[in-house]
Amino acid sequence: MHKLSIVFLTLFLIGTSVYSQKDTSQDDVSRYKEEVKQTILQFFEGFHSGDTIKIKKTIDDNMVMKTIAETKDGGKKAVQTDVNKFLKAIKGRPAGQRWDERLLLFKIDADSTIANAWTPYEFYFNDKFSHCGVNVFQLFNDGTSWKIISIADTRNREGCK
Repeated sequence: MHKLSIVFLTLFLIGTSVYSQKDTSQDDVSRYKEEVKQTILQFFEGFHSGDTIKIKKTIDDNMVMKTIAETKDGGKKAVQTDVNKFLKAIKGRPAGQRWDERLLLFKIDADSTIANAWTPYEFYFNDKFSHCGVNVFQLFNDGTSWKIISIADTRNREGCK
């Protein structure tokens, strides 16, 4: 019985050490959250100015974009956006056209390798209110910088502030 207890204790300790994660200090978490926020702000700097090179520095090559859209019968569905078409639309936007997505808040959870950010927003087209909603970003740290791996958003014309 004693040998069996030692075997179970040894297996438990090995399993715990293999699957335990590195402790992350509050200072590290705060730094990760700020880095994630800055990545998202850089994405929107590129979005507002039409600078797709700046945007590409913030996104993963396989990023996924989805919008939660209303169906004809009043339901909801997730619609995927082709990232290349999105970038082409930004780059090809007429010079006099202004797209201004104003982020109202950042709620970010992060550790050293993955993060999630919730950003309510208001969108203005040529300085006129268009719609509001929420963006949800998922990012990962590739060892040198944070990259956006997915963006999902909602778009509402009613119920906004």
